[in-house]
Amino acid sequence: MTSSELWTRATADRYDAEENEMSSAAVLEPTLAFLAELAGDGRALEFAIGTGRVGVPLRERGVPVVGIELSEHMAAVLRRKIDEGTLPVTIGDMATSAVPGEFTLVYLVYNTITNLLTQDEQVECFRNAARHLTPGGRFVIELGVPPLRFLPPGQTAVPFDVSERHLGFDTFDLVEQILVSHHFTRDGDDGGYRRANSRHRYAWPAELDLMARIAGLELERRVADWDGAPFNQDSTKHISVWRKPA
Repeated sequence: MTSSELWTRATADRYDAEENEMSSAAVLEPTLAFLAELAGDGRALEFAIGTGRVGVPLRERGVPVVGIELSEHMAAVLRRKIDEGTLPVTIGDMATSAVPGEFTLVYLVYNTITNLLTQDEQVECFRNAARHLTPGGRFVIELGVPPLRFLPPGQTAVPFDVSERHLGFDTFDLVEQILVSHHFTRDGDDGGYRRANSRHRYAWPAELDLMARIAGLELERRVADWDGAPFNQDSTKHISVWRKPA
């Protein structure tokens, strides 16, 4: 078991509704097109597949998809959408769990590698991806760039969402590279808020490149979004592709 925090049944049942924007066509279409092109005629393995936001529609596009998911509750929500024979899911952690066969694509979306709270575990995640890849296969990660440029001296919190129904901010431990995302979500119209938080280990693109080298992978491409915009110093996230040498 890794240090990743487990999603509860209540959180899993709310997840799709609360991440409705991330399931929109505007977000998913470029994501699916990017991943399907890299998968080619091969199979894809999604680490931390969750409720299947990406894996299910990618399978519907004709890409054979297999998933690994730590939370049985998240996997149960996925199972309401698609059967085990069509999209198999192994319950386990993405740093060490193995599934049968080889894949042309292994991918991690929406900052999920940060659920692993130590550098060693993140390195093992890269190694696990490399073990599952065919020669020439790719490992893809979608990850935000740590927003430390927004931190003035002495401040440890950065807001990322201030809206009518949700308040969100991150607090940072700059020594351990740990951020905690705090969420205050309005429940109903009575003015009350539900509080939740989650811990993450943030990592820089260059640090991920070194993890990839340790795992025997080579950086092939880095862009700022799924549409392929150039990555630069002002980019807030990156899509990185590492290749297993043939």
